[in-house]
Amino acid sequence: MTAAIYYHPEAYTTDGPKLMGRNAAGEGFLRGFLLYSQATEFWLRVQHDEYAQHFSETAKSLGRQQPVRIITGNTLGMLADPGMIYFPGPGLGDHACQRAAFGHGAWSICGITHTTSSALAMDALAGIITAPVQSWDVLICTSTAVKANVKRVLQAQAAYLKDRLGITKLVLPELPVIPLGIHPQDFVFNGREREQARAALQVAPDEMIVLYMGRLSFHAKAHPLAMYQALERAAQASAQKVVLVECGWYANEHVAATYAEAARLACPSVRVVTLDGRNVLDRQTAWACADVFCSLSDNIQESFGIAPLEAMAAGLPVVVSDWDGYKESVRDGIDGFRIPTLMPQPGLGGDLALRHALEIDTYDMYCGHTCSLVAVDVLKTAQAFSRLFESASLRKQMGEAGRQRVQAIYDWSEVIPQYEALWAQQYEIRRSAAGNLKKAAHPWPARLDPFYAYAHYSSQTLMAGTRLQLVDGDATAALRRVKDYQALVMVNFVQSLLPAEHELEIVIRSAASGAKTAQALVKDIPAERRLLVFRTLSWLVKLAILKVAQ
Repeated sequence: MTAAIYYHPEAYTTDGPKLMGRNAAGEGFLRGFLLYSQATEFWLRVQHDEYAQHFSETAKSLGRQQPVRIITGNTLGMLADPGMIYFPGPGLGDHACQRAAFGHGAWSICGITHTTSSALAMDALAGIITAPVQSWDVLICTSTAVKANVKRVLQAQAAYLKDRLGITKLVLPELPVIPLGIHPQDFVFNGREREQARAALQVAPDEMIVLYMGRLSFHAKAHPLAMYQALERAAQASAQKVVLVECGWYANEHVAATYAEAARLACPSVRVVTLDGRNVLDRQTAWACADVFCSLSDNIQESFGIAPLEAMAAGLPVVVSDWDGYKESVRDGIDGFRIPTLMPQPGLGGDLALRHALEIDTYDMYCGHTCSLVAVDVLKTAQAFSRLFESASLRKQMGEAGRQRVQAIYDWSEVIPQYEALWAQQYEIRRSAAGNLKKAAHPWPARLDPFYAYAHYSSQTLMAGTRLQLVDGDATAALRRVKDYQALVMVNFVQSLLPAEHELEIVIRSAASGAKTAQALVKDIPAERRLLVFRTLSWLVKLAILKVAQ
């Protein structure tokens, strides 16, 4: 079972100027999907044709020659053929509303969580409660931690609607936990590559390299001060020369300066090397040179964490915070060390949420303020570093354990089959349950038929029994006037809505014999076109070709 992929190149590449976690996840998914999917043809939902061309080129570069079927807004109903659309975000509501016009059971929708702390993401999650989402839809949660967060948002919104409107019935999507994957083979480096990488950074054989890989943002990714302090303590305790490689990117020079200032104060004996994480060669150098990986995430914008998996694939022992998805991917004492974290009790952050909601604080400030009150145990981090610095055998043991774990669980070759099994399951649920749905009178209330929503605006309504007649009795002259008017830009801009020439002739010649009901004027139009031609009778009145009979 496959799905139509909602495809925008930006969501599936790391080549952009701002490398975010969702870009890395999207690029990894696309490559994994093209390598390991069992699809015999690919379906794409795109906004622009060039996006489909980008996908096709990517598919061919990975050896896939299957046909690519393209769906646009004009052909959205074709989604019923694959029966599932995969969207790389949590916004099921918008897609459910679009589907409503074709029937809630026309296809299934699959979304996925990335960060869930932005206003856009939180609104999308809360909107699931009132959107026409169905039980055959699914929101993949990348970790049990993020699933717990999603459920809290849904529960809070449901409780609000119950108190406000007495709502008791809820229709929710499935919330399975499927991790993100990586391509482990990308992180295998031999001894020579390791030597070359260390030489490029001018690191001596007896120096210990600790690697941080990820966006260099103290307020929106991982506050570095705990890592700096712990490295200094471990370096002093073990008399070990330590080099810290930070491979990522800064939002601006001001942020870069704050990192340098903090490192000078907190870890003066540690040499800090900065590499550009947006550059493929810099990333490879970073992975190849390192002895230990560290990521002390303390930020609510994090939900899964790909970098520790990549480190494990590279055979590195990892030192990570006991936080969000890291809790599941890293086994404490086996693949590395998970460092305890501490945050305030529930009920003490309402002011932070309100300031963000009122746009007093930006999203970056909201994340930064929150993470400032999340602590990572510095002393236990230092102890973890010391143990790893002092024992090459422990580093090797943990690195090998992590490598095996990634290959067994987090390789995209293991993850993509879980997606396809889920899509097949939801397909069967939809097939068995969708037939019982009652057709809604107004499937998308916020996007009503304008002739219903604004029905009180006009003096009269064109109905089946409305009697119409030609303004001038000569049908040939009337047809000629219509053709002349259609040459005007202000008329032909709606050409796609108008009847064909032969359909106009049927209507006008019928009206030439005297006043008739609107229904009678279109009775000779084929059934599949009859309603479309019927509504354009008002357009003929607009042009003074027809008039309402008195």
